[in-house]
Amino acid sequence: MTNKILLWNVYEISSEKSSLNGVMLRGRIRKLGLEKEFNVLVENTEDTENGVRFAVLHEDDAETVIQYLKSIIDDVVVHKVLEDCPNPVISKLKVNNEARYSV
Repeated sequence: MTNKILLWNVYEISSEKSSLNGVMLRGRIRKLGLEKEFNVLVENTEDTENGVRFAVLHEDDAETVIQYLKSIIDDVVVHKVLEDCPNPVISKLKVNNEARYSV
């Protein structure tokens, strides 16, 4: 049996004025995915201050998350940081550089 590796698109959420950490944002995005029935990964950033990243398999799902974020955070900024990334680590982007590692 051949398994196909899923390719994720990773987005970074930032805000100048609003706190993104400690406000249950990750859980809210996760619940949104459950209610709308799409796959989503979400983590706080380790390499930037006051940041959260999420990963989805489809652009439509990203748009659903972005629209939700805009409805709850006045000054939210969301941008794609990785495209078609297999098995992403979203808390720290440099980990996704496969050239850094050997197996």
